[in-house]
Amino acid sequence: MTSRTIEEGRIKRLNTRESRSGDYVLYWMQQSQRAEFNPALEYAIQRANEARLPLLVGFGLMDGYPEANVRHYRFMLEGLQDTQRALARRKIPLVVQRGNPAEVALKLARHAALVVCDRGYLRHQKQWRTTVADQAPCLVVQVEGDVVVPVEAASGKAEYAARTLRPKIHRLWSAYLVALAPTPLKTDSLGLGVKGLDLEDLDAVLATLDLDRSVPPVSHIFKGGTSEAKRLLRRFLTEHLPEYEESRPHPETTHVSHMSKYLHFGQVSPVQVALAAREAKVADNQRESFLEELIVRRELAQNFAEYSPHYDSFECLPEWARKTLDKHRGDERHHSYTKAQLERARTHDPYWNAAMREMRYTGYMHNAMRMYWGKKILEWSSTPEHAWRTALALNNTYFLDGRDANSYANIGWLFGLHDRPWGEREIFGTVRYMSSGGLERKADMEAYLEKVDRLVAEAKAAGVRFAGD
Repeated sequence: MTSRTIEEGRIKRLNTRESRSGDYVLYWMQQSQRAEFNPALEYAIQRANEARLPLLVGFGLMDGYPEANVRHYRFMLEGLQDTQRALARRKIPLVVQRGNPAEVALKLARHAALVVCDRGYLRHQKQWRTTVADQAPCLVVQVEGDVVVPVEAASGKAEYAARTLRPKIHRLWSAYLVALAPTPLKTDSLGLGVKGLDLEDLDAVLATLDLDRSVPPVSHIFKGGTSEAKRLLRRFLTEHLPEYEESRPHPETTHVSHMSKYLHFGQVSPVQVALAAREAKVADNQRESFLEELIVRRELAQNFAEYSPHYDSFECLPEWARKTLDKHRGDERHHSYTKAQLERARTHDPYWNAAMREMRYTGYMHNAMRMYWGKKILEWSSTPEHAWRTALALNNTYFLDGRDANSYANIGWLFGLHDRPWGEREIFGTVRYMSSGGLERKADMEAYLEKVDRLVAEAKAAGVRFAGD
């Protein structure tokens, strides 16, 4: 089924003002960085058509986004370049201006009849939207488009685990898994004359920004943008989804979608991905396994960020996890490493070192290794709090999909979030443990080591290098 109707559950007024006379309707794009399957964009087009006004899409590009570096910025700008071109084909300008996102939005809102924005779940993203809603001279409407089921529609509280959220999501997802048809814009808006950065020369744009440049881009393997996301999705559905469930514990394989980084930047819609998976000619168990990860597990993270005020600190963990880790904080650490040693993959464990190298040189790590990687940081750190800070810092520095709700939920899971107590052991207490033997029983770890060596060699050949290489 295809529709141009935006579900009411996605739409929320952020202030009590009304639309007014203006030069255009403004879509302040920040999270949903795409030109298709974007409810906020289509809603803004529909409102512009009703008002017989042009539409302006604006994006605020700030220096030094929290914990971001040039790797993240390059990927994001590649996506914005792709989106700008796609919007131009729809006679819609995307104007990227340098500055704090809320300040850029308010500047563009001075001449707007209405402001439409998308939704973010982190503390600073919420604050930007609150600032714009408080200070904009017109109505501000938020349209949520980066989950399948809107967060509040799915649940009004922090869920304990996937098993408690799953039935709530399943009851609702058919109402939201609907293809979104594009609405033609009736007023050609390309002549509005609002100036922005020239995205045709990304190197020049990046050179002007005040960024952490210690972590190089990985465009040789992962290029940003909706076009690239769709290409990878098509390949996944035909080549890898047929074996998805069986291959998930096998980091030596490539049977993964690679959608997380594109979802992180809003370059692809989870609804679009889910609909494509539902239409794929594969066994039901393969499709269901993928949709569980894409929808239930991912939206559990959004639920966590929305309803957990301390989502980014050790205090977010359930009481049982904090108590058991505290009970065992004095246990002997048979191996101990500094953050710098971990960052350089200088441990005694070849599997862990390979995982860290994969992360460092590609911006990605197979999910089976992400779990092992994080558990070992807990095992090798002087305190559980130090382990938390180290794991989160490395996650957010090197992963292309770091620094979002899924990052905080995934790091939390390593320490007991959304899990249950297991058998008690040293250091971990009753928090789930993972061993190298478990990896060897499930996967061909020698093949994984060879795979990482190949990926690192390819990255270095493409110019991905760090100080000291």
